[in-house]
Amino acid sequence: MTGNGRDTKRDGAVALSYGGTGAPRVTAKGQGELARRIVALAERNGVPLRQDPELTALLARVPLDSEIPEELYVAVAEVIAFAYRVSDEWSPLPEPPDGGPR
Repeated sequence: MTGNGRDTKRDGAVALSYGGTGAPRVTAKGQGELARRIVALAERNGVPLRQDPELTALLARVPLDSEIPEELYVAVAEVIAFAYRVSDEWSPLPEPPDGGPR
């Protein structure tokens, strides 16, 4: 999930879903009170949050339940990597037995 804060009526939030195949999808988005409710729901469910006003504005243009456009792959990949780093699902790769690169 990405958002630009929760302090003003202009704030927004966009929720993304990624199942490991295809491109991530926009699963929720909103401004103002709806954005605050999306963020609160995410917090209650342990969903990692990242504030990025510029990315939020771009993702808010994507229709609900649509895959993100290719132009946003790199930016969204950074959000997904962030989410894995802060979630319980992420664990570092084990060291290779031969000491080589991972």
